[in-house]
Amino acid sequence: MPGNGFRGDPRQLWRAFRWSMSGLRAGWRHEASFRLEAMLTVILVPVGLWVGNGALEKIALVFPVILVLSVELLNSAIEAVVDKVSPEFHELAGRAKDMGSAAVFLLLVLVVLCWGLILGPRWF
Repeated sequence: MPGNGFRGDPRQLWRAFRWSMSGLRAGWRHEASFRLEAMLTVILVPVGLWVGNGALEKIALVFPVILVLSVELLNSAIEAVVDKVSPEFHELAGRAKDMGSAAVFLLLVLVVLCWGLILGPRWF
């Protein structure tokens, strides 16, 4: 739906912020995977900022962790829409859900890969 008036209006920005917070609350309230990944993020982001040597390492340790949360929310949104539109099983609905889950899995692999490549040589 098209917006009225200036798009950089502080009230519109505030509303957008509130909608985003509402989405985060919904993810926390309804998605166990999001809660687990959020708790890991609370741990891994400070650790990544502490152990990373220089800005690039810090980014390589922190960015994928936060990206997991974003994709988990998108995956949950896909699942919610699929369940709303088609509550009965359908091959395409199952495929959409599986692909969303695969996207989260690939990002988790990226997290392990980044942390392993950066911290592995220091530990072994």
